[in-house]
Amino acid sequence: MYDIVIIGAGPAGMTAALYGLRAGKTAVLLECNSFGGQIVYSPRVENFPSLMQISGNELASNMLDQVTNLGADVEFAKACAIEDHGSYKKVVCEDGESFDGKTVIIATGVKHRKLGIEGEDELIGSGISYCAVCDGAFFKGRDVAVVGGGDTALQDAVYLSVYCNKVYLIHRRDTFRGEAKLVEKINAIANIETVLDSNITALNTENGFLTSVVATNKNTKENREISVAGLFVAIGQVPENKPFEGFVKLDENGYFDAGENAKTKTNGIFVAGDCRAKEVRQLTTAVSDGAVAGLAACAYIDRQ
Repeated sequence: MYDIVIIGAGPAGMTAALYGLRAGKTAVLLECNSFGGQIVYSPRVENFPSLMQISGNELASNMLDQVTNLGADVEFAKACAIEDHGSYKKVVCEDGESFDGKTVIIATGVKHRKLGIEGEDELIGSGISYCAVCDGAFFKGRDVAVVGGGDTALQDAVYLSVYCNKVYLIHRRDTFRGEAKLVEKINAIANIETVLDSNITALNTENGFLTSVVATNKNTKENREISVAGLFVAIGQVPENKPFEGFVKLDENGYFDAGENAKTKTNGIFVAGDCRAKEVRQLTTAVSDGAVAGLAACAYIDRQ
């Protein structure tokens, strides 16, 4: 029996573990993808207080080392259900294993949003990627495209411009949503071309590999075929909260409808991080949520 079972080992989950462990509680982290969550794919993190620059992977590794050194158990497992047994909760995983805890913190984060156009799934690994850091090296010296207008898309374009011959940055609006500093950097890089007011409407292939994309201008309706070997999709994320909706209310977009106190409608169950409905989803807000959830879980246990 653990004091705290944490579903998700991103910055929010690991911070929750940190605060729980420092309060003398036992904790286990359950993760089914990469320890550190989405931040491991960021080549440079420059907006975390006290750190001028660090890679997302290094930051995540440091966080994981910190909590394991304090005694956290870490399990590679996909949680798929929660059972409420009153004085304790049982978190059930896909492989049949389960973990009992006096409290549960759900920090499931989000997954990549897809374009939703014909042929996308078939081209994953054959031209389409959702991680420039993971797959950018495969396209060294070639032309690629990035679709999206937020910080992730802008960072991906900058990262790829170092290795690739040319980077087309395609966005459906006339302005980018990312940080002004990143937009300035994009505009100063010679081999990045912005394609605004445009949506990708078709994917062209040869022998099962991507050869070009069709970008349709939403104002003029003009189609432009852009020859690229790779397309990096960075159009946001979607939550994976459905398995837990019986214990935590979801909003219309599928995010947990929980406030800044991390509490849910179910006693002993808390939420933290990007899976929660909120305006700002940044590394700093994730660790903030984790701290609040970890302390809330500790307070709940101490009251029992």
